[in-house]
Amino acid sequence: MVNLSDVIHSVRHEEVKVLQALRLKRRKLRAVDPDHLSVGDRVSDIVAATVGSWRFIIIQSVLLIIWMVANVIGAYEHWDPYPFILLNLVLSFQAAYTAPIIMMSQNRQGVIDRRAAQHDYDINLKAELEIELLHHKIDLLREQEIASLTQTIRELSEKLTEARQATTTQTPP
Repeated sequence: MVNLSDVIHSVRHEEVKVLQALRLKRRKLRAVDPDHLSVGDRVSDIVAATVGSWRFIIIQSVLLIIWMVANVIGAYEHWDPYPFILLNLVLSFQAAYTAPIIMMSQNRQGVIDRRAAQHDYDINLKAELEIELLHHKIDLLREQEIASLTQTIRELSEKLTEARQATTTQTPP
């Protein structure tokens, strides 16, 4: 008959390796400070958060309208006449620098998302292994219970047989 400790130690070698690897990875992740960002990371996050907001869009739109109206009316000696070449240059300059900065922020966020997905996968894998072990334990307990009940039935059957034999030998014919 198999006992509970045998089932606990019967985890396959591969499963033990996986669990050890998960423990090692968790220790390494605890040692690294995820909140430690470089200056470039912080700047790219701030730029992406600022440029990607309605406040920025509204302020920029108002400034563009003021720029165009001031140049069309001629309040300041037409520093950028109608085709607004200087305005196009400024906006192109802004786009040329903003796009890569936003991409840096998105790449860093992608790394964070992949790390979180890997962490979720590791947790699910560990949970699966633990559930499998629990299934083994429950199966073993069920087998032990059935074996115990079978043994009890045998003992009761033997006692019943002995009791019948004793009553047939004691009563005269």
